[in-house]
Amino acid sequence: QVQLVESGGGLVQAGGSLTLSCAASGSIFSIGTMGWYRQAPRKQRELVARITRGGNTNYADSVKGRFTVSRDNTKNTVYLQMNSLQPEDTAVYYCNADRIIGQSVVANFGQGTQVTVSS
Repeated sequence: QVQLVESGGGLVQAGGSLTLSCAASGSIFSIGTMGWYRQAPRKQRELVARITRGGNTNYADSVKGRFTVSRDNTKNTVYLQMNSLQPEDTAVYYCNADRIIGQSVVANFGQGTQVTVSS
């Protein structure tokens, strides 16, 4: 089992910045890729950004150049620096950690943190 606890969400004006953090605990030795997803009202959950243990990253096109994902493996923590926030970034942001169990990959998600961007 892996527990993921997010922090850092809140209300910000358009053009502002926020940094999300997610600390993992439990069976951390099994964690591979970590990242962030988001879900806006009446929309499906979508990938925002992911980062491998080695630091390789990938981003949704909508956030490239504005968001930066990073991780500190010594602290079992993943971060999401969000700049130039826009109202369309408003969503619940979920931390994700993929556990490698044998030949399988099991996705784990946190409880989510609300990000609201006002225009």
